[in-house]
Amino acid sequence: MAREYLSDIDRALLHLDDPTNLMLITGIMVFKAPIDFERLKATVQVRLLRMPRFRQRLVWPRLGVDRPYWEDDPNFDLGYHLQRAHLGGRQADDQSALQDVVSLLASTPLDRSRPLWQFHLIENYAECCALILRFHHSIADGVAVNHVILSLTDSDPDVPWPTVQPQAPQQRGAGRMGMALRSAQSVLTTTRKTTARLVQEGVDLLDPPSHLIDAGRTGRDAALDLGRFLLLEPDPGTVLKGELGPDKRAAWSDGIPLEDVKVIRHALGGTVNDVLLTVVAGGLRRYLQDRGDPVDRLSIRVTVPVNLRPPDREAELGNRVGAVFVPLPISIADPGCRLSEIVRHMDGRKESLEAPVFNAALHALGHAPARIANTLINTFSTRATAVMTNVRGPQEQRYLAGSPLDTLLGWVPTTGRMGVGVSVLSYAGEVRLGVLTDAGLVPDPETIVAGFDAEFEALLAQANTTLTRRKE
Repeated sequence: MAREYLSDIDRALLHLDDPTNLMLITGIMVFKAPIDFERLKATVQVRLLRMPRFRQRLVWPRLGVDRPYWEDDPNFDLGYHLQRAHLGGRQADDQSALQDVVSLLASTPLDRSRPLWQFHLIENYAECCALILRFHHSIADGVAVNHVILSLTDSDPDVPWPTVQPQAPQQRGAGRMGMALRSAQSVLTTTRKTTARLVQEGVDLLDPPSHLIDAGRTGRDAALDLGRFLLLEPDPGTVLKGELGPDKRAAWSDGIPLEDVKVIRHALGGTVNDVLLTVVAGGLRRYLQDRGDPVDRLSIRVTVPVNLRPPDREAELGNRVGAVFVPLPISIADPGCRLSEIVRHMDGRKESLEAPVFNAALHALGHAPARIANTLINTFSTRATAVMTNVRGPQEQRYLAGSPLDTLLGWVPTTGRMGVGVSVLSYAGEVRLGVLTDAGLVPDPETIVAGFDAEFEALLAQANTTLTRRKE
């Protein structure tokens, strides 16, 4: 069988995989109408399975002296990877019931003897349906996974059903190897026109300046940024940190108008990302106060993934990602003052090489023996309390198998030993917050979501007051 070896960073994400912290990218799509399962199945067959990776399983060398690699799964079974289910026991329109299912699936490892992805269609949620998606992070980073997900969708509900072609006999030799090594970019040619710009990570926070990606600055500057990272004090102990267990809890907010976020930005300054960081910090402040943690002098860090892909390679599978460690001034009670502090700090980080340095550390982690890898993972995880992503999704209505997509959310796994993951995603003019937590540390992530909503309303009220005064 043709083999494709994992990159160093893909291997590093296997090192990070742990029963208490699975390296799963979890997503959910909620629809406004039921989906025809056979049409969904045909869509997956035509658009997803054309990418070889989604028919390949992970193979570990028996003696452990070689790299793991991907090979075609001779027993591939789409029925395992695309499943259908119904909510039971409670009202099917109860969001908490769906959150329980997402929580269970986010806590459940994928079968490593099969291709590392799985979709679950919940057919009776809110008089329509929801699709829960799971991908192992070793397949791709968040940017590539978002391209994959949106390549399944259309801008028109009335597109013809995909036509499933008979499976061609597998070829041996050079022809087979060429097929196995095709990149996702070439496979997605037919859908790229509709997906190339649908998902972009927030430019201001998650995309470093292009010159840092292309060549970096000097070795001395990189060494300084590495030194600063290594000299960071561990994050203070709070109820958000501690020993992890296998069970996770998921929750998410209702949609917030994106225009309201822009009102805050125009009235009080900063970027959209700065506004969202401010509101997340306020939600965490409220949660810590409710749990009895002192917040008067508290600052915690969040790890923010950074897209290191050139613009023309965002559809390729694999991982090309770094990270930055962003401090959140939890001690500041006033939302407007908190925003000003975050803007000041982020402006000072524009030229940081922290993301490429973190990328290099992941490369090293992929080569490291297990003992050293665990030491590096623990070092990373003590420097921050949570992982936060901010993804700007498509702003026009999308359809999957003819059904209109109402809600889109996704969570990347928390890095190392952290127990809180926060995702902010905008779609069709709305912004939603998703929280995924360790159940032992934070059994009630919906409380963080409620705090996020309250902080947003407080910041929006300040913005409207400021705009009114400017008009007077």
